[in-house]
Amino acid sequence: MTTMTDALVSWSGGKDSALALHYALHDPRYRVAHLLTSVNAHYERVSMHGVRVALLEAQASRIGLPLTQIRLPEMPGMAEYDQALLASLATLREAGVTTAVYGDIFLEDLRAYREAQLARAGLRGEFPLWRRASLQILRDFWALGFQAIVVCVNDRYLDASFCGRLLDEDFVRDLPPGVDPCGENGEYHSFVFDAPYFSAPIAFAKGELVRRTYAPAAGAAANPASAADGPFAAGFWYCDLLPA
Repeated sequence: MTTMTDALVSWSGGKDSALALHYALHDPRYRVAHLLTSVNAHYERVSMHGVRVALLEAQASRIGLPLTQIRLPEMPGMAEYDQALLASLATLREAGVTTAVYGDIFLEDLRAYREAQLARAGLRGEFPLWRRASLQILRDFWALGFQAIVVCVNDRYLDASFCGRLLDEDFVRDLPPGVDPCGENGEYHSFVFDAPYFSAPIAFAKGELVRRTYAPAAGAAANPASAADGPFAAGFWYCDLLPA
């Protein structure tokens, strides 16, 4: 008989973390006990994705899992992020969590970073999407009944017309050459508004489309959960989602 251990899922609210949660929920080794999300406390939005905390909390409510927020200042330095992350991991470790589940696909340096931080906190990492083909990940995502909308695009890769679109086959078909279908290199981020484990879909309205440029001071860092974007990424288009 397999002994179940408590796990947390690193939850961005987007498609990869949502699919990773699906596999963790069906893995007999784990009992998913927590969601863990980085939040920009200055704007009350999910780091990098720009989604309002109210919608993040709506996801957690429909999943039925407790949500831990790593609340960060507007532009945290790497050391500051690490300290906040380790404090949250230590608290969850004390609560019995032994494994952290991530939706990473192929970024070796990001996985190495995560595993190093987890080791410091006495946890191990699980990566259920690792090395799977991006298009197959999306096909599985759709086949399982997930629905998502694109809430952020990096304008180094995609123009504003891609922001605010449904994440569907038409969206992927329109991607320029060289863009990963899952946006694993930071090309885009998404918000999942329906999932097979949601108690009900999340209603929302699309708000304004805005462009923001990030040029942090030396030593500052973007959320390492989106490290592919890099701390000196140029511009991002965001589609604001309004809770309905």
